[in-house]
Amino acid sequence: MTLRPTLQDAFESPSAKQAYVRRLFALIAARYDLITILLSYGQDRRWKRRLASSSGAGPRTRALDLACGTGDIAFLLAARGASVVGLDVTREMLRLAQRKGRGVTFVGGDMMALPFADASFDLVTAGYGIRNVPDLVPALAEIRRVLRPGGSFLSLDFNRPGNRLVRGLYLGYLTVVGCALGLLLHRDPDTYRYIPASIRRYPGARRVCELLREQGFDSCEYAPILGGLMAIHTARVRTASTRPDARADGPG
Repeated sequence: MTLRPTLQDAFESPSAKQAYVRRLFALIAARYDLITILLSYGQDRRWKRRLASSSGAGPRTRALDLACGTGDIAFLLAARGASVVGLDVTREMLRLAQRKGRGVTFVGGDMMALPFADASFDLVTAGYGIRNVPDLVPALAEIRRVLRPGGSFLSLDFNRPGNRLVRGLYLGYLTVVGCALGLLLHRDPDTYRYIPASIRRYPGARRVCELLREQGFDSCEYAPILGGLMAIHTARVRTASTRPDARADGPG
């Protein structure tokens, strides 16, 4: 008999994290929209609208929304006229997304091995996605692979504050709130404690920009939001005819 992975085991290896995350998101799918609203102080939808509006998506854009969850970002891109594919590893999330509306093609798939040909998309987006992949670097390489020259990658996610005091207070708050929500909604205090646990191991916004450039992106910047507790990354691939630009980091 195989025991279900625990939070204590989740970060021992990429395969352990993959197993834990898949089980976790299948469990919380029905509560996912509620949790994102609660943990963002009601700002989640506004941040996603900001990402979509800054993406440049339009009628000629072929877009891929990774870790699409229940489809919020995918539908925002589709509303701007883009042709959108939403990908998620959790079937329950995809079923909920399909019930929300039409205009987006939803597929099951893994960010570590995207089921698309090279240079298939003009735009790739992710909401709370890259922090949850089993191994970040191969996932970023896959994102770069499926982007066309001139394409962009935009990601909304929690940040890991550089200041130790701020980071401690932030993670402490998320741990207390996560325990309470886990007990209330699932009778398991560990359910949402995964979020602060994953942030502790997340490289932070500046380092994510460095990793994106290492995987072939030509520029990367990030916009701190909620006082730097969250961030929106924008990474771009040059067109063949564009001269190399100076590489920019966000504030650190």
